[in-house]
Amino acid sequence: MVSLVGFLKVWRPRTIWTSVSLKGHEKDGGEGHVATAPTRHSRADVIRAWTPWAILTVFVFIWGLPPVKAYWNSIFAPAFPISGLHNLIEKMPPVVPTPHKEAAVYTLNLLSATGTGILLAAIVGGLAMKYNPLQLARTFVRTLWLVRYSLLTIVLMLALGTLTRYSGTDTTLGLAFANTGVFYPFFGTLMGWLGVALTGSDTASNVLFGGMQKVAAEQLGLSPNLMGAANSSGGVMGKMIDAQSIVVASTATRWFDHEGDILRYVFFHSIALACLVGL
Repeated sequence: MVSLVGFLKVWRPRTIWTSVSLKGHEKDGGEGHVATAPTRHSRADVIRAWTPWAILTVFVFIWGLPPVKAYWNSIFAPAFPISGLHNLIEKMPPVVPTPHKEAAVYTLNLLSATGTGILLAAIVGGLAMKYNPLQLARTFVRTLWLVRYSLLTIVLMLALGTLTRYSGTDTTLGLAFANTGVFYPFFGTLMGWLGVALTGSDTASNVLFGGMQKVAAEQLGLSPNLMGAANSSGGVMGKMIDAQSIVVASTATRWFDHEGDILRYVFFHSIALACLVGL
């Protein structure tokens, strides 16, 4: 962000594009509108607006520290072996060096979960923004209702990822992709791009293809961490063309019925950036 600000201090585009209001022009591109002067906000208002983001950053950083996670898990993190699955699946070479049974244990780590830190940050940030507890509760319930289908989608994608792991599907994909040899880092990155383009979530893409990336990387003598990062990085480049992001963009700007225009415009940028990451 600092580099971008510094760059814009010394460079100016040949043509300046200014934002226009599309209110009342939901079915067109806002033709005929004249750009209005930007609103100047006071320093106090700007600081107040950035406060929730600062609080969120601190909470996520603290919750990500291994000692903090270990402390919370020592307080509450019950583990439940999954009956009918735990230690009943055995992985064999060449997927692993030696045969070993696959554990299936669910750990309810509510306190150490990053989402708990984010929830607490939202509460602290809301109070800092002068909301009372009742307003926070109402906003939370309303938001939960708005994202109910997104939450269901995430849960189902995580379930599908677990299914691919224990059924051996990710192993089969990994062994197949390992046949690409020296080109695998490129195609592995594009697999992450495809996963996000289809599911709309980098998390879902990692859950679906993380096991595959690990197996293929180990077969080729590559770093599994590198290919896991490549899956995530390639996935980010697919975020701009997934259906959810495009619908959110068209809705937020009130540019309804132009989702196809947005997709066609950004598709080349998306695939070009994914290929650059792959290279």
